[in-house]
Amino acid sequence: MTDRTADPQDPRPLIGEPLSLDLLNTRWSGTPVNDLLAQPDGHAVWLSSAGLAGRCRADEAGLAALHEAREALAAAVGDLDRDGTIGAAALAGLNGVLAHGRLRRELGPVGPVSHVEVDGPPWLAAWLAVEDFLGLLEQGPHRIRRCAHEACILHFFDTSQNGRRRWCSMAVCGNRAKAARHYEKVRG
Repeated sequence: MTDRTADPQDPRPLIGEPLSLDLLNTRWSGTPVNDLLAQPDGHAVWLSSAGLAGRCRADEAGLAALHEAREALAAAVGDLDRDGTIGAAALAGLNGVLAHGRLRRELGPVGPVSHVEVDGPPWLAAWLAVEDFLGLLEQGPHRIRRCAHEACILHFFDTSQNGRRRWCSMAVCGNRAKAARHYEKVRG
């Protein structure tokens, strides 16, 4: 398990989602769209917030692998948003990242142990993010959601008991929507 304490330099409006969605959320609304991974410094901030700074280096190769994983995840989540299935192109992207690693299990003195093995250090964070996405799919693809606010591009994993969460943040996007509805009602 990784230590998921947000880096104080992390400017993103939504932090702490499961690793795969946290990687997707390195892009957020703005004009132009904000992208934490546009610069190597942002890569280091994301690794720190994701609890991976001690396991992964913030270098060009790792950043390129993360970009590949983020694009594959974006395509897969986009397909889920439309009809609940993942298309061939998105599957190929996810499987392309997964091909760079594997989970090796063995029995240790105190029980089963799992080890992640990747082609090289640059692939570790990318592989872990895509592997995390597989776990979310197993828990319920319908719980992987995009924020309902039309101007927001953030994603979250709905862990609410009734499965009806709509906003990345009620304090931000939920309140914006409520204010807009109120304004329309008052305007008549």
